[in-house]
Amino acid sequence: MNKRLAVVAVALIAIAVFGTAAWFYRPAPAQPTSPVVATFQGVPYVRPHSPAIGPEDAPVTISEFFDPSCEACRAFYPIVKQVMDRHPGQVKLVLRYAPFHDGSDTAVKILEAARLQDKFIPVLEAMLARQPEWAAHGAPDLELAWSIAGEAGLDVEQARQDTMRPGMTGVINADMADVQALNVQQTPTFFVNGKPIAQPDPQALAELVASEVAASGAR
Repeated sequence: MNKRLAVVAVALIAIAVFGTAAWFYRPAPAQPTSPVVATFQGVPYVRPHSPAIGPEDAPVTISEFFDPSCEACRAFYPIVKQVMDRHPGQVKLVLRYAPFHDGSDTAVKILEAARLQDKFIPVLEAMLARQPEWAAHGAPDLELAWSIAGEAGLDVEQARQDTMRPGMTGVINADMADVQALNVQQTPTFFVNGKPIAQPDPQALAELVASEVAASGAR
């Protein structure tokens, strides 16, 4: 993540309200069937394996390249929720993994294992809420991350076994291939129906989502 002053300012504000912004959407199934909604030189913004939050048939898709260890991703979590809440039933969030930080690949695997147990949202929220405790850059405490996931309801023993599946690494490799193809250089990076937002800016995200909702004819 490139640390820009604007992003840091957003993070400080959003983190202050994070604790009151729990996300109560239904978790994505273990093997979602999200369609490819847009491509760029043959690279999809949505993969069949991508976790999706929101209605399957929503006319507007936010694709977020996301790192579980990223402070700005944590800060944007309640902001994206607020944007979606302004357009009930019209917006879907698709998370694409961009594990740039040390230990983030393991954090991604914890989340993917949680999906297999239908615990994706509770584990994601718990890991983000306590991110400062486990995601210290250069020295992540991944055992603490596992413990946090367990407290959120994850069967840790089963999940540790599931993270050994070849498909776990395949998910990360596929997303990182799209990171490179789309020249994603920081997290979070947002695309709305395939349209990029130059910087992670809450107002720009809200305006582009509103524009796409209006263009779809949804009310």
